[in-house]
Amino acid sequence: MRLTDLPLRQPAYVDMIDWSAINASEGQRLREFGLCEGASVEALNRGRVFFFFGHGPVACRIGRMTIAMRRNHAAAITVRTGPDGIAAEKTA
Repeated sequence: MRLTDLPLRQPAYVDMIDWSAINASEGQRLREFGLCEGASVEALNRGRVFFFFGHGPVACRIGRMTIAMRRNHAAAITVRTGPDGIAAEKTA
C-alpha cells in the first residue's frame, strides 16, 4: 500500500521507494531525514486545504522525526504493515 493510503496513526515500514518519481535534490533531503527501505513510518495527518484534490501535504513520522512531505512524494513510497514489517525491523 502507498503511504498516502496508510490509515492515520498506524505504524508501518517502508517496503519500496520509487526514487524516479522524486527529483534528485528532494530525494537527497528525504534520505537525510532517514527515509530508506525498512525505516519505520507512520502517517500522522493529511493537509486539508487541497484534500479533495489530493494535493495537500502529509505529516508523517520517520523513525523518531516528524516531517511534512508532498503528497506526490508520499505516493512514491510503498509501505507494509503487520508481522512482515516487524520481522524486517528486528533483522535490520
